[in-house]
Amino acid sequence: MNSIPESYDNRQVAKEEKQNIYSLQNFLKFFIFSTIGIFMFFIPIDINDKNSIPLDHLVTWIRSLSHTVNAYYAMILVVLGAAYPFYTKTWRKSKVEMVLSGFKVLGAIAAFLVLFEIGPAWLMAEDMGPYWYYSLLIPIGVLVPIGAIFLAMLVGYGLLEFIGIFMQPIMRPIWRTPGRSAIDAVASFVGSYSIGLLITNRIYKEGKYTKKEAVIIATGFSTVSATFMIVVAKTLDIMHIWNLYFWLTFLVTFVVTAITVRIWPINKMSDEYYAEEGFPEEIIKENRVKYAWEQAMTTAHNAPKLKDNILENVKDGLVMAMGILPSIMSIGLLGLILANYTPVFDFLGYIFYPLTWILQIPEPLLAAKAAAINLIDMFLPSLVVLEASLETRFIIGSLSISTILFFSALIPCILSTEIPIKMSHMLAIWFLRTVLTLIIITPLAFLLL
Repeated sequence: MNSIPESYDNRQVAKEEKQNIYSLQNFLKFFIFSTIGIFMFFIPIDINDKNSIPLDHLVTWIRSLSHTVNAYYAMILVVLGAAYPFYTKTWRKSKVEMVLSGFKVLGAIAAFLVLFEIGPAWLMAEDMGPYWYYSLLIPIGVLVPIGAIFLAMLVGYGLLEFIGIFMQPIMRPIWRTPGRSAIDAVASFVGSYSIGLLITNRIYKEGKYTKKEAVIIATGFSTVSATFMIVVAKTLDIMHIWNLYFWLTFLVTFVVTAITVRIWPINKMSDEYYAEEGFPEEIIKENRVKYAWEQAMTTAHNAPKLKDNILENVKDGLVMAMGILPSIMSIGLLGLILANYTPVFDFLGYIFYPLTWILQIPEPLLAAKAAAINLIDMFLPSLVVLEASLETRFIIGSLSISTILFFSALIPCILSTEIPIKMSHMLAIWFLRTVLTLIIITPLAFLLL
């Protein structure tokens, strides 16, 4: 009696496995969890006369439950974050880590003084310590872990792979990133850069981004949210041209990213993966719908249980929040001190003064100072140009979003991930983005305002 050929057995197994991935259970996991993730991150709704994404409403509601509990919760995260580098011994990994670890300790001390209202008068001024603690630390401390819950649903059950196949013809030619990175870009602009980085870090560690791709996404897409752009627009008194401001800033941000991926330092970065083995996105040129569906169902089939997925994401979110909060408290406050009490940024502004003068920005020296101070925090430039002309306010408002990198939050966020990028490279990217943004946004502002 002849035995069945081995190749026939293999084909049968492959056929049965393919039938398994198209089960009703996998379809429901993909559809239900992805829908919840999309709703929480991308569908703005009105609640109490506030239009925002449901995740933002949820975080606002949680913060409203107990002001005291949230304040002490943030303090716990700050203390744990300051202690974490010494517990894991990562503080001595490099000179940058040593400096940042020291800043985290200072941040914990500053947060303690602000929380218990025992700090010096300059620290307790309304626009100094309390502003940083209650307007930045607490919202981020609540947002990141809560967002991690829904992040597990958004990217863990096939949506990333499904969308990625369709976005390949756009993402790869323009920004040299996989199609799946479109989720990162939208999550950052609609939701939060901290959530965008959480997505980037998770996908990078899973071997679905190379080191270069992770850096492109972290430094090119992870800008502040659209909701925070409203705060900037209100501060600069340009809400009457909100649509122009939003869409032009969105366009300029991604045009600048398309340029920076093609020049040093990004173009010289490694295409290696986090671990030895990576899972690059297969380039699909035909049967795109069929292949996208197969990839989505395969991911849903292989996904861990929802509880395990959420726990893993929340753990990552808490570790990231611990890394961010003490750095924000110390570095952000240092930036405010330098801006308010020293001429440091007046001098640094001369770096950009020749460019702002050549571009004929109405207040070139003031615009140059705002461009320099943007390295510390993206909101501070708006405070510098409050009394400037409409063109200058518009240009600086767009610049503060498009440069992306700043020390009070985003740079510590990136450093708290596994994404491999040197501090010197981040500073170089910040400088290039600043120069390119000024060159692109200035003529557009003169033309359209």
